Amino acid sequence: MNEAVCINGIHLGGFGGVLKNQSIGIASSNGKAYIHTAGKTKKANELWDNLPEQNDFLESMAEAAKAVHDYMNGKILYIDVMNNLSVDCDCNASPEDPCMKDIGILASTDPVALDQACIDKIWASTDKGKDHFIKRVERQNGRHILPYAEEIGLGNREYELIEL
Repeated sequence: MNEAVCINGIHLGGFGGVLKNQSIGIASSNGKAYIHTAGKTKKANELWDNLPEQNDFLESMAEAAKAVHDYMNGKILYIDVMNNLSVDCDCNASPEDPCMKDIGILASTDPVALDQACIDKIWASTDKGKDHFIKRVERQNGRHILPYAEEIGLGNREYELIEL
C-alpha cells in the first residue's frame, strides 16, 4: 500500500489500497483527470485549476472503484500486498524509503472490507514506522474513503479475518 495521488508534491489519497488502485490505476488519462477533479474536467491540462475539496476527491475515487466493481458483476478478487509500505505514491519520482516492513497479503471479494482490514492491521502494527504512515493518512483524511464506499454500496467495512 502506498499513498494515492501526488500532485505537486501533495499526496491526496491518504493511502493506496484496492480502492485507489481500482479507480486511479485503471482509469484512462481523461478518467484520471475526471477522478482527481471530482468530475469537474476530463482534460488533464485543466486538472491543476480544478482540484476539489479533499473529501470530494476521495469520494470520487470510491465512485470510480464502484463503477469497476459493478462492471465486473462479482467476478473479481481483490488482493492487497502489504510489504515495504511507503507514505509516498508510486507516481512520485523521488519517493521516501519504505517506513514499514512487511505486514502480509490480504484478499477478499469485498474491496471495502479488504482496505479496512489493511488499515486496521497498520493501526495495530508494532512496526516503528507506523506513526509516520498513520500521520500521513490522517493528514489527508484518507480513511474517509472507507465509510463513503460502504455508504454507496461498494462493500462493507465489517469483516472476518481468516489467517492461513
